[in-house]
Amino acid sequence: MNNFIIIFFFLFLGLFLQNVKSFPSNVHKILNKIVIYLCLPAITLCHIPKIKWSNELLFPIGAGWITFLLAFVFFHILGKRLGWSNKLTGCLILTAGLSNSSFLGYPIIEALFGKKGLETAILVDQPGTFVVVSTLGVFVAAFYSKGSPNVFGIIQKIIAFPPFIMFVLACLMNVYNYQLDSNIEFVLLKTGSLVTPLALLSVGLQLSFDKKSRHWKFLRLGLFFKLILVPFVILVLYVFIFKQHSESIKITIMETAMAPMITGAILASSYGLKPKLSSMMVGFGIPISFLTLAIWYFVVQFI
Repeated sequence: MNNFIIIFFFLFLGLFLQNVKSFPSNVHKILNKIVIYLCLPAITLCHIPKIKWSNELLFPIGAGWITFLLAFVFFHILGKRLGWSNKLTGCLILTAGLSNSSFLGYPIIEALFGKKGLETAILVDQPGTFVVVSTLGVFVAAFYSKGSPNVFGIIQKIIAFPPFIMFVLACLMNVYNYQLDSNIEFVLLKTGSLVTPLALLSVGLQLSFDKKSRHWKFLRLGLFFKLILVPFVILVLYVFIFKQHSESIKITIMETAMAPMITGAILASSYGLKPKLSSMMVGFGIPISFLTLAIWYFVVQFI
């Protein structure tokens, strides 16, 4: 419950501060950098080294990768056919292709499936969605942002992306079974815990409710893809094609049905990919997802 209070408090705080004339207009850019370059690497170092690998983990881990690849194919083809700008296509891929598998996912999964369910949720999030945003997410952001695509330059950005650097380091720690000192881990956990309030405050500072905005039709399309189409595809793929019926699969489907990932919206905004639309995808996606998640929870009970 505290997680939900924090989510809406900082989202509405950002909306409130938009109307305070003395409040600096570029604060969200500073918050974005703090989230990407400090908080996210801290989360990676805390969780990745503790994961115990096995073949059964491929289904929850793979869900985040499948979701993003689906978004890339869907919106890239649609954007080409309808003549969308690169910025619009990139924005929808980054927001509709990444699930809020931690900030929303952890508390919701724990409430519905108990603490045991968090083990699967972490797998969907950390080596799944989180690694996707740190690698493919950066690639898409750089590829669709202004300027001609430069593959070498994009690879450089991925390699230099702090969360990705920390992911590689965390993987090495996992392989060699190296555990952090308890004091260092405590500091990292506290730093990582700032992601939700800072990211949501940034989203709130950029969220717009302009009724005449041309973004509304793209918002509807993006949320339909993220909240309805993606979990449906994962359901068909995992349950009917791969014949998987475990509780872990139920949790995985629920995780893919979460609202758009806040970090994906932050990344899109940082690269100038329709910041208003990216904020709308998160700002409207979170409350709407509570309704769609209830429907999906009902559906997975029959798996």
